[in-house]
Amino acid sequence: MLSAAHGGPALAVAAVAGLLALRGDLYPFDTAVVTAAVLAGQLTIGWGNDLRDLPRDRAVGRTGKPLVTGALPVAWVVRALAVAGLACIVLSALAGRRSALVNIVLVAGAGHAYNLGLKATWWSWAPYASAFGTLPSVVTLAGPAPAWAPLWTTGAGAALGVGAHLLNTLPDLADDERTGVRGLPHRLGERLSRVLAAVLLAVASLLAVLGPAGPPPAWAPAVLAPVAVLVVLTWAAHGRTPFRAAVAVALLDVVLLVAAG
Repeated sequence: MLSAAHGGPALAVAAVAGLLALRGDLYPFDTAVVTAAVLAGQLTIGWGNDLRDLPRDRAVGRTGKPLVTGALPVAWVVRALAVAGLACIVLSALAGRRSALVNIVLVAGAGHAYNLGLKATWWSWAPYASAFGTLPSVVTLAGPAPAWAPLWTTGAGAALGVGAHLLNTLPDLADDERTGVRGLPHRLGERLSRVLAAVLLAVASLLAVLGPAGPPPAWAPAVLAPVAVLVVLTWAAHGRTPFRAAVAVALLDVVLLVAAG
């Protein structure tokens, strides 16, 4: 079930939300509720993605997916998707109406819109930009003084999201083309997608360092050094490694924000 939900990325996004909540000084209950709401929403997106792509995955023989091999019954995933969707709505509501509205729009208007058609168009990047860009606001709108996240935080999140999208798609470019999926990475090609992703991840990291008020902390270069290595890895490595490196960059950027206070 976790594999069909794209569990690694889903847990990483929930971890980012949790770390941002800690930085935002949310009450412990609100921190737990926001993190759980984000995780539930991400699970629905992952399960919805594998359900929607099942005919295409079977056509190209992607045996690494449990729905394709039959190891996981489709009915189980449908039920899990419904339960996670309901949990997302309830948990989001507990976080407050402003945060709930943004998170539900993020899940339905970005994540599932991507699954249902945008992934095959020039606009495949837009759900990632909007979802990751507004994720910080899901947290800040649940705080004791609800407010939209600073613009630089939104920009950093959007850059991370689009960079992750470009890298996550690279291993499947050929199979996607065979089944009629031609999103932005397919139209740019592998080389240009890698270059653009590396630039976006670097921009996101610089925003995380330079965005907060005041001078950058003295230890910032020590964090940017491994970020630089990971950015190079996204450009040079193959398979799923570039996407995993992008997720690691996102987590490092958030850790940097938390440490900076």
